[in-house]
Amino acid sequence: MKNLKITVNGVVYDVQVEEADGTTTAAPVAAAPKKAAPAPAPKAAVSGEPVKSPMPGTIINVLVKPGQAVKAGDVLVILEAMKMENEIKAAKDATVVSVVVNKGESVDTGAVLVTLG
Repeated sequence: MKNLKITVNGVVYDVQVEEADGTTTAAPVAAAPKKAAPAPAPKAAVSGEPVKSPMPGTIINVLVKPGQAVKAGDVLVILEAMKMENEIKAAKDATVVSVVVNKGESVDTGAVLVTLG
């Protein structure tokens, strides 16, 4: 018998697997689920206007910092999607309240990148 740990949808299971001897098949027997580690806390909500990702991709550069003043059209973040660099720009003059993403991070469509106030 082999004892294995398997995680399914955040729940950890202890599983015992019997090795097959050639004439029978092995079948896992799941034990009672163990309490999984707590999920990471969501990022704190910040008041302001969120600038969201228009598509899934990878952040290749963050060009602003919290407290920085930006003008309409200034590039905030560069997002790589489908092997192309996409400049995510400020829609209006504002101040950067928070930067939610980091260089190298993958984001989905609609993910908040920066908050402007």
